[in-house]
Amino acid sequence: MARYKGAVCKLCRRETQKLFLKGRKCYTEKCPVDRRAYPPGQHGPAQVRRRKQSEYAVQLREKQKVKRIYGLHEKQFRTLFEKANHREGITGENMLISLESRLDNIVFRMGFAASRAAARQLVRHRHIEVNGRTLDVPSAQMGPGDEIAVRAKDKDLMLVQESLESRTRPALVDWLALDEKNRVGRMTRRPTRQDIPMAVQEQLIVELYSK
Repeated sequence: MARYKGAVCKLCRRETQKLFLKGRKCYTEKCPVDRRAYPPGQHGPAQVRRRKQSEYAVQLREKQKVKRIYGLHEKQFRTLFEKANHREGITGENMLISLESRLDNIVFRMGFAASRAAARQLVRHRHIEVNGRTLDVPSAQMGPGDEIAVRAKDKDLMLVQESLESRTRPALVDWLALDEKNRVGRMTRRPTRQDIPMAVQEQLIVELYSK
């Protein structure tokens, strides 16, 4: 599958806010969003001066923001939305809970990687075990009781060590438990919308895909 290989700071500038796609570097380096608070390209400054965005533009930007935060492409994101739409409950909340329950996101939330992109790489390179078995599918959905761990022979991996020792590492969320010394974590329950620390208007995404 194709992956975006360009400058991730451009993605943040396009959304005119920090998406923290570079992990701890977003805290330690001067961010282009602070210096140039407008979208990239020759027409970027002009977009800031526009008086009002259309309803569609507002909905699209919200969808692109969430998609980029979690590192998904359009087809993946649309498929995940359709599954959320067919489950009981509020579609927008179901979608965010599914995003949070992905294996790569949980590896990131536990602090084994400094960013979701780094977490995806850990999973792809078979450094992560789920319930005692190696799993290399970043999109795999985890459930309550699932145990996520760094493989025994990879516990001293520098990338994992640096991430766990980072001062800018986010606090562990309530629905996960972590044994940092043994590099083992567990999903204790499914997250709720209130557990997801993200300023996102998911209803705008539902409205966009419902057109």
